[in-house]
Amino acid sequence: MEWSDLRIFLAIARAGTLGAAARRIGLTQPTMGRRLRALEQALGQTLFQRSSDGFILTDEGQSVLQHAERIEEESLAVERLAAGGAQLQGQIRIASSDWFGVHVLTPILAAFAKEHPGMGIELITDQRPFSLARREADLAFRIAPFDEPEIVQRKCLHMDYALYAPRGMAVPSLGDGAGLVLVTMDAAFGTLPDMAWLRRRLPKARIAFRSNNRDVQAQACLEGVGLAVLPRLLGDSLPGLEAIALDEARPGTDIPGRDVWVGYHRDLKRVARLRTLLDFVLQRLA
Repeated sequence: MEWSDLRIFLAIARAGTLGAAARRIGLTQPTMGRRLRALEQALGQTLFQRSSDGFILTDEGQSVLQHAERIEEESLAVERLAAGGAQLQGQIRIASSDWFGVHVLTPILAAFAKEHPGMGIELITDQRPFSLARREADLAFRIAPFDEPEIVQRKCLHMDYALYAPRGMAVPSLGDGAGLVLVTMDAAFGTLPDMAWLRRRLPKARIAFRSNNRDVQAQACLEGVGLAVLPRLLGDSLPGLEAIALDEARPGTDIPGRDVWVGYHRDLKRVARLRTLLDFVLQRLA
C-alpha cells in the first residue's frame, strides 16, 4: 500500500465519482479505478459501494477515511515544514444555500483565499442539504440544526428578516394586506416562519410571484413586482431596496428570524485547514 493510493481514495471519497476525482487530481479515470482496486486488494476490504449515483463509502471505507486524512494531514505538515510552514495546503468543499453563498460567504472566502494561496476552496450552492456523512461537502451552512449524530455543529449567527420594497416606492398602510402585492417563496416552502408570518400578518395580500430562490425574490422586488420578506443580510446589501417600518422601533421587528448552523463530519475535527478556515469565517460572521 502506498500513500499515492490513499490520496486517490481520498479524492474519490470527496468527489463521489471517479470522473470528478480524476479531474481534481489530474489523473485519468481508468488509472483512478485501477489504483482503487489495487488499494482494496491490498487492504482486503471493499471501501466503496458502487451505485448509479456514484461511490459511497462502506463502513470499512469510513474507518479507512479517518486514518487516511490523518496521514494526509501529516504529509501536508511535512510539505509545510519544507516550505517554512507559511502556508496551509489542501482542498475544502463548502456547501450553503444560493443567496447565503453569494452575499455572505463569497466575500469572506475570497479574503481567506488571498491570505492562504495554497488552499483550494470550492463553494457549492443549492437548496437541498448536502450530506456531510457522504462527503458531498466538508463544511456546510444551514438554517436548521444537523440531525446526523456524527456531525460536529454550532450556531454561527442569528439572521433577522424584514419586509422590503423598492427604494422610494410609496407603500400604503399594511393593514391586513388588502391591495398589497407580494413576492414569496414557492408553495414547497410554505412552512417557513416568514411564510407563516405573511399569512398571519397580511392575509388579504395578493401573491404575484413565487420562487424558491431568495436572490430571485429580491430581484423581483427590485423590479417592482411586489413586497418581499428577505433576510436582512440579503436585503440590506442591495441599495435598490429598503425595509418597510412595521413599528416605530425598527423595521421588520416582528418577523421571525432564523439561526444559521455550521457543521462538519467529526472525522475532520483535527484537520488543520478546516479549523483555520472555519475560525476565519466565524470571526467575520460574529
